[in-house]
Amino acid sequence: MATAPPPPPRPQGAPPGPPAPPKPDWDPHEAEPLHPWLRPTIRIRLTLLYGGMFLIAGVVLLSIIYLLAAQVVHSANAMPFRFASPANLEITSDVCPTLVGEVGNEEFREWLNACAETQRAAALDQLLRRSLLALLGLAVAAFAFGYVMAGRVLSPLGRITRTARRVAGSDLHRRIELDGPDDELKELADTFDEMLDRLDRAFTAQQRFVANASHELRTPLAINRTLLEVQLSDPGASPEVIQLGNTLLATNERSEQLVEGLLLLARSENEIVDRKPVDLAEVAGRAVEQARGEAESRGVELSGERLPAWIQGNGVLLERVALNLVQNAIRYNLPEAGWVRVDTEAAAGYAVLIVENTGPVVPGYEIDNMFEPFRRLRTERTGSDKGVGLGLSIVRSVVRAHGGTVTAMPREDGGLVMRVSLPV
Repeated sequence: MATAPPPPPRPQGAPPGPPAPPKPDWDPHEAEPLHPWLRPTIRIRLTLLYGGMFLIAGVVLLSIIYLLAAQVVHSANAMPFRFASPANLEITSDVCPTLVGEVGNEEFREWLNACAETQRAAALDQLLRRSLLALLGLAVAAFAFGYVMAGRVLSPLGRITRTARRVAGSDLHRRIELDGPDDELKELADTFDEMLDRLDRAFTAQQRFVANASHELRTPLAINRTLLEVQLSDPGASPEVIQLGNTLLATNERSEQLVEGLLLLARSENEIVDRKPVDLAEVAGRAVEQARGEAESRGVELSGERLPAWIQGNGVLLERVALNLVQNAIRYNLPEAGWVRVDTEAAAGYAVLIVENTGPVVPGYEIDNMFEPFRRLRTERTGSDKGVGLGLSIVRSVVRAHGGTVTAMPREDGGLVMRVSLPV
């Protein structure tokens, strides 16, 4: 997908643009590093260990051979002949000094010892140089062979790591199913598979329970709403009955919202399988239009620049993400002269939705609590007319199911910057 062009400059007086999207610590859809040998991995450490041990052993062996060779060549000092009378000699050599003329026994012995010493030193130097070259070549081969063998030995660990990454991306159906000898690595993989089976069954049972409970609660709530609406439509109802009916109808509507939120939360915990092309700008635009009436009633100004940002996902769930963020930004805003800015953009392989709003100052340590179900800022249970406490929990679950991340950053002047990054 082509990267979107840079947005035009903001108009004078517009709120400041949100900061650049933070890159998550890791992404299950991210490819393997291009240069894994630059990281101090176990494979690199094992390679250095194997190659270092070979290099040390080679140096020790070379030292022993050199000492033995030096001992052997130095032991051959005796001259196996002698001159019965002085002889007229002419000896030339590239290594030893030249000897010409009549030479006696002692003089020749001294020349021979010096020549032998020179030749022994040259031979030992040549032996050392060639041995070092051979050791260097073998060390390179040993490091390369150690790297290959370490990779083969550690390949099951790489398979376990890749499976764990996919599982962390909300795909609990993945299994390692490691083949091979019944060693420690296979035992680790089998244990990991058993843990995944138990987690899969537990999450499936939990989601099934929430979904079934939500479906079962829909019917009586719908009946209650119908009965209350019929009672309120009676022209002969007293003002007390009408007031009580409106109160019960508001409570029933709140319960319906809670049930719908629980059902959507249970659905969004799974990874999205049926993906279709979705323009995040169109999704955000629909959410803004749905929330415009509430924004006008609260005196909140809606603005933003929504550039095309296509991803593969579920449009209905993504629209719910945008709507929850926009509604939260409207409801938790300033009493007067508040604003909400909704932007979309495509950058660095991600489609980004940014919702920025004015509002009360939010402490940084409260950010994580906001994404927990039934929790709000400085309150642990629901107890206001601003929602049922599941909006941001649903946002996080849907975003995780799409393999993305959602982050919240407090603004210095109050309010938040909510950023949703989804892989394209």
